[in-house]
Amino acid sequence: MAESDGSPTSRPIIVIRKRKAGHGGHHGGAWKVAYADFVTAMMALFIVLWLMGADSEVQKAVTAYFNNPSGPGKLTGTAAAGLGNALEVPKDDMKRLAEKIQQALMTVPNFRNLKDHVEITITSDGLRIELLETEAGIFFASGKPVPTPTGGELLEHLAGELGKLPNNVLIEGHTDAKPFASDDSYSNWELSTDRANSARKLMQANGLRREQVAQVRGYADRQLRHPEDPAAASNRRISVIVQYLTPPAGPGEAANRAAPEKAGSTEKTGEPEKAKTEK
Repeated sequence: MAESDGSPTSRPIIVIRKRKAGHGGHHGGAWKVAYADFVTAMMALFIVLWLMGADSEVQKAVTAYFNNPSGPGKLTGTAAAGLGNALEVPKDDMKRLAEKIQQALMTVPNFRNLKDHVEITITSDGLRIELLETEAGIFFASGKPVPTPTGGELLEHLAGELGKLPNNVLIEGHTDAKPFASDDSYSNWELSTDRANSARKLMQANGLRREQVAQVRGYADRQLRHPEDPAAASNRRISVIVQYLTPPAGPGEAANRAAPEKAGSTEKTGEPEKAKTEK
C-alpha cells in the first residue's frame, strides 16, 4: 500500500451531500382549495333545489329580500332587518309584537327613566300598552288633556311601529278617583276622553293609519288600576290596545261554532244568543 507524501494532490476528495426534507409542504394544501370550491357548489345546488320545491309564499319572500334586503315591506323576507321595518303579526302572535315594540321604544331618548312606567301585557283583547302616570305627570300634566313633550315623543315612536301593522287599535283614557275641579262642566269623564283623543290625533299624525283606530274610549275612574288606592298616580294612564287579527276562540266558543253546523237552521239562529247570555 502506497504511503501519502503529504502533497495536496494526494489527499482524498470528500463530497458531502445534504438530503432535503420531505416535499409535502410544496403542494400539500392545493386539495383543500378544490374541496372548498366543491362544497360551496354543492351548497348552492341544494339551496336552488330547496327554493324550487318551496311554496310560492316562501319564494316571494326570498325574492323580496334579495331585491331590497333592508326593507321596508309587508313580506316576511323584508321584515328581518332590525327596527323600523314592517312586522306582520298573524292571529295571536302577540309575544313577537311585544318584543318588537319594546326594542323600538328603547330608541326613545331617556327611555331608561320611563321604562318602569310603560307596561306591555298580552290580554284576551290583544296587546295592551299602558303609559302609567307619576305624581309629577310624566306623560300628561295634572288636569291637562294635551301630552307633555315626553309623552308626545313616546306616542310618536309607538305610532310609527303600530302604523306598519294590519291590526286595529283601541285607545283608552283613565283617571284616578280625585274630583277634577269645582267646575261641574268638566269632569274626569271629559278629561279621560280628551286625553285618549289627543293621543289618537298625535299618533295618526305620526304613522298610525286613520282606518286602524277602531275606538277611542274615556273611562274616568271606572276602571282603576289600583282599586285599593283610588288616588294612586298610576290609575291615571293611557292604554293602547292592539287587537288580534282574528280573535282567539275559547273552548266553549269552538264548541258553540261546531254545534250549529250539525244542527238545523233554527238552532243556528238561536245558539249564539244563548251563548252570549250565558257568558
